[in-house]
Amino acid sequence: MNKKKHKSKQHRSTDSQNPIVPIIDRKVVDSFLDNMIDGKEYQSTIDCKPQQLDFAVEIRKSLKEINACRDKYVICYLSNMINQGITANNGVDISDDLPFSEMINSIPQSEKSVDFILVTPGGSAEQVSKFVDLLRARFDEVNFIIPHMAMSAGTIMIMSGDEIIMSKNSYFGPIDPQVPNSKGRYVPAQALLSVLEDIRDRGNCALSKGENPNWADVFVLQQIDHYDLGNVINASGYSIGLVKDYLANWKFRNWEKNGVPVSKDHKEERAEQIAKKLCDHLEWKTHGRGINRTVAEDQLRLRITHTENIPGLDRALRRFWALIYRFFEDFPVYKVFISEDYAIFRHQMLLKINEEHK
Repeated sequence: MNKKKHKSKQHRSTDSQNPIVPIIDRKVVDSFLDNMIDGKEYQSTIDCKPQQLDFAVEIRKSLKEINACRDKYVICYLSNMINQGITANNGVDISDDLPFSEMINSIPQSEKSVDFILVTPGGSAEQVSKFVDLLRARFDEVNFIIPHMAMSAGTIMIMSGDEIIMSKNSYFGPIDPQVPNSKGRYVPAQALLSVLEDIRDRGNCALSKGENPNWADVFVLQQIDHYDLGNVINASGYSIGLVKDYLANWKFRNWEKNGVPVSKDHKEERAEQIAKKLCDHLEWKTHGRGINRTVAEDQLRLRITHTENIPGLDRALRRFWALIYRFFEDFPVYKVFISEDYAIFRHQMLLKINEEHK
């Protein structure tokens, strides 16, 4: 009896450590979109087995669903932050310049408004500035749709939009430019400035009491390169300036109160407040803090369009993001530029092959 009980317990322990995953007889499909279930968009892609499925065709099909809700030309810049095997740089950088320019130039001249679907962890503010200049020179109206996240430099970019459209699950982030130090490592500018301010305050407090500054603070200051500090200060000022200009010139350009246009000075004042708040490390604590639409409206006093308020858009965007999510999981593609007339899929394996042949 004792042996039987011992075996029974051992068997249960083994089962709990190695749970049995149910085998699902997956339906073979040539389209995820045609087999998606509302409310279970992503799960329904997992329950299907793709066969001869062309993702470029499928994504464009999804873009048409979004276009049907908005009646505006749709372009996408999508970074893969889903696949943990991605090691290539998926942030905005100078290598995006040509594909982005080609995507914009491929759009028919008759199109004067564009909806820009953006997913990015951030990147170069200088490159974002080039993107915005190109968009604003080409279109009368530029709107940004965020299905997931647009962080840091992505936040700078969306502030140049006439309209920012977010679902309940999407968010942008604080603007804390990452600048390379003398050792080639990227340093969060605002975080470093906050540390220096804390050290300065503690030092002034100690001196006012006739005491010497804390030796640990002195040691930290000795490790900071003056060149790095200059870069940090310049990067923060540059980012704040971009956000202020974009808000005042584009996001707020049709701002009215009680039917009366808001003055230029008031627009610039509000824009500067928002820009400085977005760049305030003490406000957000961490570079990765997500700012959802409620926080954007209540704390930043920024007007956000809700996807639910545009008929059909919330559903279309959920379907789009489930499709992209599945694609990013399955393939080592780290960036996608796609529209009705253009498609570039930047593949990590091709990047590795090119590096090996250098």
